Amino acid sequence: MLRGVRGATTALANEPEAVRTATKNLLVAMTKANALKPGDIAAVIFSSTPDLNAAFPASAARELGWNEVPLFGTQEIDCPTGVPLCIRVLILLNTDKKQHEIQPIYQAGAVVLRPDISVDGRRQPE
Repeated sequence: MLRGVRGATTALANEPEAVRTATKNLLVAMTKANALKPGDIAAVIFSSTPDLNAAFPASAARELGWNEVPLFGTQEIDCPTGVPLCIRVLILLNTDKKQHEIQPIYQAGAVVLRPDISVDGRRQPE
């Protein structure tokens, strides 16, 4: 079964190291929360807001050793109400887990994108 694991974060600045650090922190958190193995990842889609152009977020995945994982990057629209310096990630994962068992992760300034999810990525009780 193919499932999607969502996540988002913000960089501290439009600087290469800030983009890579924010992305790495997000990918590590998504990996731990969902017990991901690179061999189970079908592909990863990265998007970033137009104010982030100092580095490709996907380069952080390569630095983590995801060398055989297909990666794709794109730019978000320049929405006036959007979260600035934002990096979004969609990991397409081959797994037997049900979608409700997948833990999305939202960090830093991106927590406002999903107020129904707490800082640690766990869904809030109904």
